[in-house]
Amino acid sequence: MQLINKTILCPFCGQPTTVTIDASGGDQDDIEDCSNCCNPIHVQTHIDEVRHKVQVFVDADDEQYY
Repeated sequence: MQLINKTILCPFCGQPTTVTIDASGGDQDDIEDCSNCCNPIHVQTHIDEVRHKVQVFVDADDEQYY
């Protein structure tokens, strides 16, 4: 198991929040609650094995995709 701590900014209040990512589990799609405003943060993780990088994308849980 490869755990990585990453600091992200809440899309609602801007508060820095630390999330723990399991990089050995492949791509992930999670919801984390902000420790400051308690709103749900949508966190997507992409593991790029070729470049040995972990990409983290953050947005508000209530955003619509078309």
